[in-house]
Parts: sequence; C-alpha cells; structure tokens
Amino acid sequence: MKTAIAAGAAAALSLLAAGPALAADYVSIVQETAVNAPAEIAWKKVNGYCAIAAWLKVSCEITSGTDGELGAVRKIAGRIEEVIVARTPMSYTYADPNQPILYHGTVEVRPVDHKTSKIVYTLFYDQASIKEDARAANKEGRTRTFAKVLETMKAAAEAK
Repeated sequence: MKTAIAAGAAAALSLLAAGPALAADYVSIVQETAVNAPAEIAWKKVNGYCAIAAWLKVSCEITSGTDGELGAVRKIAGRIEEVIVARTPMSYTYADPNQPILYHGTVEVRPVDHKTSKIVYTLFYDQASIKEDARAANKEGRTRTFAKVLETMKAAAEAK
C-alpha cells in the first residue's frame, strides 16, 4: 500500500515539476459582409457544412453524423477534422478537438431587413502555442483567408 501511495505521489510531483502550462491567450476575429438577399435564402445557399470545400478550394467530406446537424464531423483536405458543437436556425459553430491550437469558428447569417442580410464569420482561438513574434502575422493570415472566404460566400448567397 505504501508503495502505491509513494508511486502516486512521485507521479504527481513529476507533473508539477514538468513546468507551468501555457496561459491561454485568446483571439477573436469577427468579419462580416452585406448580402443582397433575404437571410433565409442566403442561409440555404451557404449552410452546407462541406460548403467550405468551395470557399477554400479544398476537399471536404462528412465522416460522421448528418450534414449541418449537431455532432456532424467533416474532414477538410483529407486531414483536418472539425465537429459541429453548436447550431441555431441560421448558424453553426465548429471546433477541431485534435489540433494543438484550440479554435472554434462560427458561420452565421443575420437578417438586416426583409430583402438583405449579412454573413458573419467568427474565429476564436488560443494563440498561446504560437511564438509571440509570429502571432501578428498568424492573425493577419487568418484574417485574409477568411475575408476571401466571405467574398466567396457572398457570391454564392447572391447567385440567382
């Protein structure tokens, strides 16, 4: 019994001696674009969970669950798995539980009036594991990438 307690104590001490965990450093990037279409119509055109394939020009497949439903898993570019962790009638939020960087993204269409809407794309991530001198460039790159995504989504939402 004493041996088991000693082994447990040694394991606990080794975890404490391993060094402090990185403190979280959360970043939000919120971008939006006006759409010349009612929200319901825009959402129907951009709500597919694998629509990201067209937005980023990569492959995408639903590997588990039902497209657009809570718990659906997509695999992007054959390597990135993301799961829908929240949804509303005109939005979904996804996360990748397997990445070294904690992140979530939300795709949402909001009505402005009965003829127009806006698409809001929100990225939220922890940049603690990114080297400090690379953080600004990392954020700028993500911002540029998803600004282009929004342009593609806007074109799709407004297409006749």
